[in-house]
Amino acid sequence: MATDLEIARAATLQPIGAIAARAGIPEAALIPYGRTKAKIDFDFIAAQAGRPRGKLVLVTGISPTAAGEGKTTTTIGLGDALNALGARTMICLREPSLGPCFGVKGGATGGGRAQVAPMEEINLHFTGDFHAITSANNLLAAMVDNHLYWGNGLGLDPRRVTWRRAMDMNDRNLRNLVLGLGGATQGVPREDGFDITVASEVMAIFCLARDLGDLQARLGRIIVGQTRDGRSVTARDLKADGAMAALLRDALQPNLVQTLEGSPALVHGGPFANIAHGCNSVMATALGLGLADVVVTEAGFGADLGAEKFLDIKCPSAGLAPDLAVVVATVRALKMHGGVAKSALGAEDVAAVERGVVNLERHVENMRKFGLPVLVALNHFTSDTEAEIEAVRHAMARIGAEAILCTHWGDGAAGAAALARRARQLLEEGHARFRPLYAPELPLAEKLRTIAREIYHAAEVQIPPAIAARLARFEEMGFGRVPVCVAKTQYSFSADAGRMGAPSGHVLPVREVRLSAGAGFVVAVCGDIMTMPGLPRHPAAEGIGLDPAGRIEGLF
Repeated sequence: MATDLEIARAATLQPIGAIAARAGIPEAALIPYGRTKAKIDFDFIAAQAGRPRGKLVLVTGISPTAAGEGKTTTTIGLGDALNALGARTMICLREPSLGPCFGVKGGATGGGRAQVAPMEEINLHFTGDFHAITSANNLLAAMVDNHLYWGNGLGLDPRRVTWRRAMDMNDRNLRNLVLGLGGATQGVPREDGFDITVASEVMAIFCLARDLGDLQARLGRIIVGQTRDGRSVTARDLKADGAMAALLRDALQPNLVQTLEGSPALVHGGPFANIAHGCNSVMATALGLGLADVVVTEAGFGADLGAEKFLDIKCPSAGLAPDLAVVVATVRALKMHGGVAKSALGAEDVAAVERGVVNLERHVENMRKFGLPVLVALNHFTSDTEAEIEAVRHAMARIGAEAILCTHWGDGAAGAAALARRARQLLEEGHARFRPLYAPELPLAEKLRTIAREIYHAAEVQIPPAIAARLARFEEMGFGRVPVCVAKTQYSFSADAGRMGAPSGHVLPVREVRLSAGAGFVVAVCGDIMTMPGLPRHPAAEGIGLDPAGRIEGLF
């Protein structure tokens, strides 16, 4: 069987100008990065602001497992299939991070015949957006330490600096460190650490900004720490916001690429959903909605993380109202939720599917709480048996949902045609009555409890007194109406990665809260989740290299 990389290389890609024309983007609005990718000019983007918006489809998934689910693949397959049906469709995706590419998860360009391309370039440096975000983040860090070194006119307390450095790579040794050692000429000694770039507030701001002006305003509101008397110090106080915006200016223009079947795709921004808000940029989504009849986008990891944040953070911030949710599942993953080891997934086990399907049921029911019609895309693997597939269909029928078998990995658009037809029908009927999970005026702790109760089915949220005091302080500072972004394991509804299926009645332990004043949300770090991942025992980087012709091999 051909690998994703081999399939991508065998495809004949169209010039990016042809893809742009198909999307209604004139050549004059393109800023080419080679033959098959380009950025879109700000002037053209601004001109689309008054156009009627298309329909918005959110693709999400069950709690992820080592068996794989295929949200990105399904997003691309559904977009291709809708285009094949004659619905003018734009696909909007996040950019891959180098951390997973060289770690364990691999790239994020889809799979099989449902991919965006050029696969190697998108998965690695692409157009340099992540490098710009990393540089802007670390410029601010450098200016914080430079301010401390040159007399500290703002009175910033070195013990209360909260701004961390960033790097787009998994490196556990950088989570916590001490810098400024070596004497007075080397800087002011203090504790610091690194987050992975996709967890940086700069990434969140980048993806939530509506335009360049909004970008710089949000960057200026970043709080880097406090003075000894508790006054917040911002990036604007340090006069860093202008230079940061300059570093991010070109990156903020969305990237246009194509699927293997020639559908236009905007790939832009890339926060993780387990430690950040997990959605592609507002700029790209808004542009897609102005150009297309339908935009198909995805939110990272399971629906309890990515979809909840898309619906409670991105949509209210950007004024978006989705029209349909698609929850992706596989028989293999449901068997793992039912207790089957990855090594035993090839054998038929209907009972395991029936045990594990509770995870899918809960995600479907959760999406309905937002007033959205829901379809289930059952992403097919060759090892699936008819009895196992029927068990999923039967379980979904029990709760009034449809599970539609999809074979887009092997068959491209044709394999997602049934899903596309049903999606188009629901979009035309207009069943969506979108509403966020909680009102802005709800106190921050109650917003957190609402997410835990309604989405995670937790019995209690454990908020230590010191953290409760910080939440109260955030409200006193005027941030009581912002949403809450939960950082927790993606593998379970609970904060315990080992509790698969659909656990209920558990406790959600809140370890830390951070105010992202520029992004406009509060991050609640729960359980053992880390904002700087580590590499596995055998990272994917060990198998990546160049072949004798100088081509990259080993990406997946």
